Amino acid sequence: MSFYAGFDCSTQALSVVVLDAARRAIVFRDSLAFDEPFLASGDGTVVHASPHTWRRALETMLGRVAAQVDRRSLRAISGAAQQHGSVYCDEAPETLTRDTSPIWMDSSTARECREIEAALGGPAPAARLTGSRGFPRFTAPQIRKFAREQPEAYARTSRIHLVSSFMASLLVGAHAPIDHADASGMMLMDIGSRAWSRAALDATAPQLESKLPALVPSSTVVGTLAPKWQERFGLPPAEIVAWSGDNPSSLVGTGLIHEGQLAMSLGTSDTIFGPMREPRVSAEGIGHLFASPLGEYMGITVFRNGSLARQRVRDAFGMSWEAFSQSLQQTPPGNGGATMLPWFEPEITPEVPTARVHRFGLERAAPAQHVRAIVEAQIMALARHSTWMGVTPDVIHATGGAAANREILQIIADVFATPVNRFEATDSAALGAALRALQADTGREWDDVLEGFVTPVAEAIRPVATSIEVYRGLRALQAARERTALRT
Repeated sequence: MSFYAGFDCSTQALSVVVLDAARRAIVFRDSLAFDEPFLASGDGTVVHASPHTWRRALETMLGRVAAQVDRRSLRAISGAAQQHGSVYCDEAPETLTRDTSPIWMDSSTARECREIEAALGGPAPAARLTGSRGFPRFTAPQIRKFAREQPEAYARTSRIHLVSSFMASLLVGAHAPIDHADASGMMLMDIGSRAWSRAALDATAPQLESKLPALVPSSTVVGTLAPKWQERFGLPPAEIVAWSGDNPSSLVGTGLIHEGQLAMSLGTSDTIFGPMREPRVSAEGIGHLFASPLGEYMGITVFRNGSLARQRVRDAFGMSWEAFSQSLQQTPPGNGGATMLPWFEPEITPEVPTARVHRFGLERAAPAQHVRAIVEAQIMALARHSTWMGVTPDVIHATGGAAANREILQIIADVFATPVNRFEATDSAALGAALRALQADTGREWDDVLEGFVTPVAEAIRPVATSIEVYRGLRALQAARERTALRT
């Protein structure tokens, strides 16, 4: 037997999936919620998390894997992690020069974004060079802010990791490299050459290149499991394959290997992403071009107000998630034109620096209408702000916690006028990490690697013709409402 483990260090939990390659089966999966997933300032602009929390969770989960599977059969381990978060270390990965890590929810670096963009010739040239214009959650502006505000701590820092490379470093017991796909979300890598960009480094902070790990393809074996983990848990010297970002890893975990396939991850953040054969960037600066773990490119658009915004509406009316779903069943497509702009937190797409919610036609609406309003608004935003990719989807793969809700998937099918496939596994980033470990160890073609592991549940959810027409009109109205709100 040959087992492959994939971890996912997300915003709120550490998950693991273990595959049996011969049986084409998942033999173990588990998840450990973080007691304190993040720390936010009073105004919500500064959002950090503790690397110590991630380290303790990894230690616990390694123990669980060792207790639940045939340890001798574990051949390789890889992982995924929330993108953009940065970890600041001394000579050893376990020794930090900064107790907390800014994560993707942080929106406090608008100044630094503008400064880096200016040094690179403006937002458009910055996007052509690195794949994205400046976004506050990206790693480069976060590093620049740290170097400015805590210069002594920055000077003491020997290595700046992403969450992904930090976790891989803990496994190998030494500083691990960063894979191309996750490095794409830093605003520091030349997206064409897949090397650190001298111009971007110089625009960010002094002596930065000496503090960054090497860059490697996503299939690179970066070491073997450290002796301390082998001795403590009786694990073998399994290969450690480069960890990546959660979204690139989900690309694999949802079976997206051909252009024309798109996936939606409906979790803490909502994201839409898919493979791209050729590099393209958003003219409006709203999306991101990443290197793909498959070797080409992927496009992605991210929305901060995902599941937590849906939960805000649910909680406001004292609903359960079952009642939330029933509300979608009880209300018609289009909601009679009643909708909202659900910026309960500062939004990434479009850029909304402070929280504000706009409601249209909901003054005297029933609770069920508020539920449909937020879901339709979120799905229409996903559709509107992903057209820059230039990909006409022939199928959408849904993943994440909300993908279990059939009513939400029907709205996706109707808004996009495209069939939606649902998958049994909602832990697509961990599954993708395990599949990447399998592929790196065996060298198999991707179609062969995915067979039997990434299979839709039942039949695709198909769009309804009358609903397509309803949403075509509502999308135009919603776009106009968004433009007006952004001007105020």
